[in-house]
Amino acid sequence: MNLKTITVNENEGIALLTLNRPDKRNAISYELIADLQQALDAISHSQSQVLIITGAGKAFCSGMDLENLKSLIGRTQEQNLEDSRTMARLFRSIYAFPKPTIAAVNGAAIAGGTGIATICDFTLATPEAKFGYTEVRIGFVPAIVSNFLLRQVGEKHARDLLLTGRIFDAAEALRLGLLNEIVEPGNLLPRAYELAHTLIENSPASVRSTKQLLSHALLDELDRGLENAVAENARIRQTHDFQEGISSFLEKRKPKWSGH
Repeated sequence: MNLKTITVNENEGIALLTLNRPDKRNAISYELIADLQQALDAISHSQSQVLIITGAGKAFCSGMDLENLKSLIGRTQEQNLEDSRTMARLFRSIYAFPKPTIAAVNGAAIAGGTGIATICDFTLATPEAKFGYTEVRIGFVPAIVSNFLLRQVGEKHARDLLLTGRIFDAAEALRLGLLNEIVEPGNLLPRAYELAHTLIENSPASVRSTKQLLSHALLDELDRGLENAVAENARIRQTHDFQEGISSFLEKRKPKWSGH
């Protein structure tokens, strides 16, 4: 694999996928999405039985890359639809990955980074990890992640997190059911590997079938929700508030919302 923004190390039945843009806090770029899709496809067909996802440096994934954010302003409707479909495909690929997935959240996981972290089968995080669905703060809509969040925490909590866009800590994420465990930083990857080895002790065929059973009943409904989310993502990008939100964020000033 020719990967520029992530690294993959497969050993003893475990694939460790590391988001590797530490200077950008592992922000999501178009290149990162493409690398992730390529790696996920390769690992799904490899001898590895468990996938661990983590981040290099001090962050897990800080959300959308600033350069990519700049490019969103002025894109055509068709370009916006294709961008949204690409992100939806990535999230679906992680959610429906045929092998067990473990997120080892080593730092901030914001917006899309929260999504990647929490749709894995297991999510471990350090006490210092931060989370947040911050899209509404920049005139965007957390449309794609909302489909997964509703299933994980229920409507009341989802409304709180998505409408406020607030940052929350690992302790609250654990209470809400978005985390399985909080692990001290020095033990994060060892604990992820320990969990992976526990999973490997089970029948691979049984684990694969169980994953399919758990997700199959929801996939039709999820796909309908994702299609609606793609349309809403593309629509909001045509609004004044979206363009103002992106501009103010990049210019580090308070936005002047118009409501349109």
